[in-house]
Amino acid sequence: MGYREAVTDSFVHVYNRGVKKSEIYREQGDLFRLMYSLYFFNTAHAMPSSWVRDVTNAGGMNTFVWPEYWEPRRPLVSILAFTIMPNHFHLVLKELVEGGLSRFMHRVGMGYSKFINEKYDESGSLFQSAYKARRIEDDADIRNLMTYTMVKNPFELYPGGLANACRNFDQAYEHALAYPLSSLAEYAEHSKPAILDHALLRDIGHDSSTFKEFSRDRMLHHLEQMTIFDF
Repeated sequence: MGYREAVTDSFVHVYNRGVKKSEIYREQGDLFRLMYSLYFFNTAHAMPSSWVRDVTNAGGMNTFVWPEYWEPRRPLVSILAFTIMPNHFHLVLKELVEGGLSRFMHRVGMGYSKFINEKYDESGSLFQSAYKARRIEDDADIRNLMTYTMVKNPFELYPGGLANACRNFDQAYEHALAYPLSSLAEYAEHSKPAILDHALLRDIGHDSSTFKEFSRDRMLHHLEQMTIFDF
């Protein structure tokens, strides 16, 4: 599905990767800037040019404190899940206002590219193209996608790779919980609420207490499929 097809109140899977599948960071702190953008750029009003200084003075980006003298935050999208990988990212979103998805993604992509270019005295596009988006059809699709986003992707960073992570699920799940550029810890209530729309997650019946076992089933199924097709 192209991003222009998204409509208000739709759930969508959004993803993008670096140009020629290259890494989208120089040091890990760069990726944290991309993650913080998911919160601070998710508002209907224009961001002040001094937003970085304002947020820093309010306690720093990692505190997710909205400066009190800014206009009240009015989210463009609800975020249900995310993971930022070294060369790509995945988001599970719900568009809240007409055009909110495209506005949000434009802000995040352009803001991060500008940050990288200015920091490293570079120029040009950081991401491969305009982001891709696929409408999520039903609740089963959301559950599978949240596992794919928050578990399978961090599992790829587990020592020994994805297959080894699936074989050692409990250890790999703890490893994924500790990955700081994913919403898994927040979703599993191992960290304080920050980016996710927890009220929406409760409304659609997503229980974090059962997510680990659901993910175990999905990842073991994935391991089985990898084994079948491993010629």
